[in-house]
Amino acid sequence: MSGVTVDLGRPNSEPQRKFFASRKRYTCYGGARGGGKSWAVRTKAVGGALRWPGIRILILRRTYRDLENSLIEPLVQAVPPEVGQYNASRNVVRFANGSSIRFGHLPGAAAAMEGEYQGQEYDWIFIDEATQFTEEAFRAIGACLRGVNAIPKRMYLTCNPGGVGHRWVKRLFIDRQFRPGEDPEDYVFIPARFTDNADLMAASPGYRAMLDNLPEKIRRAHRDGDWDALAGQYFPEFDRELHTCAPFPIPAGWRKYRAFDYGLDCFACLWAAVDPAGRCYVYREAAQSGLIVSRAAELALAATPDGEAIECTFAPPDVWSAQKDTGRTMAELFARAGLPPVRSSGRRVPGWLAVKELLRFQDDGLPGLRIFRSCRGLIDDLEALQADDTDPNDAATEPHAVTHRPDALRYLVQGRPQAAALPEPEDEDGGATAYDDAMRGGVPGRQYVQFTL
Repeated sequence: MSGVTVDLGRPNSEPQRKFFASRKRYTCYGGARGGGKSWAVRTKAVGGALRWPGIRILILRRTYRDLENSLIEPLVQAVPPEVGQYNASRNVVRFANGSSIRFGHLPGAAAAMEGEYQGQEYDWIFIDEATQFTEEAFRAIGACLRGVNAIPKRMYLTCNPGGVGHRWVKRLFIDRQFRPGEDPEDYVFIPARFTDNADLMAASPGYRAMLDNLPEKIRRAHRDGDWDALAGQYFPEFDRELHTCAPFPIPAGWRKYRAFDYGLDCFACLWAAVDPAGRCYVYREAAQSGLIVSRAAELALAATPDGEAIECTFAPPDVWSAQKDTGRTMAELFARAGLPPVRSSGRRVPGWLAVKELLRFQDDGLPGLRIFRSCRGLIDDLEALQADDTDPNDAATEPHAVTHRPDALRYLVQGRPQAAALPEPEDEDGGATAYDDAMRGGVPGRQYVQFTL
């Protein structure tokens, strides 16, 4: 490669320079649109291939179509044939110094754990538009980040707010809420906006106006890089400030209900109270994985205080499906364990639309659904729930971990819980029933029932 010049261009912003200089194991770059993310990925990858002879690099997008225009074509054009050759059938650029850059797509975590990436080793991995991937897929492909050599192992991510992976990217890189085994020193986020991209500002002066004209929440996410703006895409109307409230004692007379979603992967149960105006308050939640039916029932009953009157417990229709081995239904098993369920509807789209109706603001200026802030799991899951890729009227079933509590809420709403009865108005002569008692003798007593001529 001696005597051959490879022109990779130059960083046009301080965020891009920080991205190239990062030595963290996990570097996340982006936030707003127009920050030059794809160029940064291509340039960093080629630079790494030239700097580290023999390095193995993987660049991923969700679909292969996304790779072609934004990554493969411009990268191949930037690499002279004497330096690296692109093999279109294998989707790999092989460099004269032994380095390689492979392009791949990852439609789901199974592709990493059971498909073509299982057992493979890479020194650097780039995930472009990382919020389009589930955390399960991120962890699965991260298992490929290994190798017995002196090349530093790194993963580079680029992304915008929103998408199926919004929640885990925000947790790790924005909120920095780490779990056991996650080293905070491994993670860094480098924010970038379109105003940092001098080349884009010069070439497309109308780009700012386009972003300014987007709907408010999308504008905040795509123009300003606001990670709270698109926290929940299926329910964009859900507002943590307006649809949640501080816990308070449920007034006597309000009707209380339970609803649950059951599976061995997770049993999620919600408790809700309905006031006289028909407003629904979710005031308690419980969720746990790995529970057989009897243990799930025990969890729900243990979380219900003694003496708390529950009108009924709504459950999905599949609970009434007979088990092949015993012929019994899970509904029967729940009933035997002391938690008899009432069948709700399993129709997804009407159910989600009914939840959306409850989220609307009523004539008194409050929404029809409010959630106690102590129910953090439901609140987080509603924010993380995404629209289905093929049917925007339906919610996505991935990432599956965030669907259980929202499904329980859907069963609750589809069960049509009834509003509490309005209290009788008191009259001026001593109470709501004073006139009735005087004219009709009040409530029949034992003497009246046993009266004989």
